[in-house]
Amino acid sequence: MDEKIDALDAMRQEGQKGGGQDRIDQQHSRGKLTARERLNLLMDEGTFEELDPFVTHRATDFGLADRKILGDAVVTGYGKVEGRQVFAFAQDFTV
Repeated sequence: MDEKIDALDAMRQEGQKGGGQDRIDQQHSRGKLTARERLNLLMDEGTFEELDPFVTHRATDFGLADRKILGDAVVTGYGKVEGRQVFAFAQDFTV
């Protein structure tokens, strides 16, 4: 059971990287935030809960069958803004 939990945690950490650390660094060098950073700024501190972080695309054209990135370039979830529950999404430009 611990192995499965460890595998799930590893997948979750992989998904947090979006298109990878190099792409995150590119966003930051342009003065931009990542999708998760933007959503965390929007929401009240500690309230953002991501939905479907393990979803991937089903496309097979253009070599996409071999390139599956968790989250499929969209971060979706819910949290609170000034105490009110909201749902939001952001395009992940690192992917």
